[in-house]
Amino acid sequence: MRLGSSWIDVQEWCLGWVDWVAARTLRGAGVAPHLATGLRGERSALFHLRRLGYTVVAQRWTSAKMRGDVDLIGWDGEWLCFVEVKTRTARDMSPAESAVDGDKQRMVRGLARAYLRAFPEENRRRIPVRFDVVSVYLLESGAEFEVFRGAFQWQ
Repeated sequence: MRLGSSWIDVQEWCLGWVDWVAARTLRGAGVAPHLATGLRGERSALFHLRRLGYTVVAQRWTSAKMRGDVDLIGWDGEWLCFVEVKTRTARDMSPAESAVDGDKQRMVRGLARAYLRAFPEENRRRIPVRFDVVSVYLLESGAEFEVFRGAFQWQ
């Protein structure tokens, strides 16, 4: 188990290094700071979920017919999980997961339905689906995570 975790650590470090080099060599091609923070959080959450045993199959998945995206889609055992990631650089009054409000939940549910339409109909009904939220706190002392499995339901 430790060997697999070490390999994930190496992959995460390499991607971080590539981002660091790109940020210093591609002047003016960057993104807004709050978007960069969100992207760092999503990538950190991806590696954290992999360490927890998730098999991530999609990142920032979109549908041409709907607005928004699903941050991560992955399997946790038999469960197909649609994961919303919220990132903060400090632990303040409101926790990161509180940003996944009713509108965001409706959007993720709609995108989940669109994603599931790619599966054959007879299989689609048998796939157990779960909506997870991951709060990522990028602190001076390192990243901290809170994973909320089954944070909200279809209804």
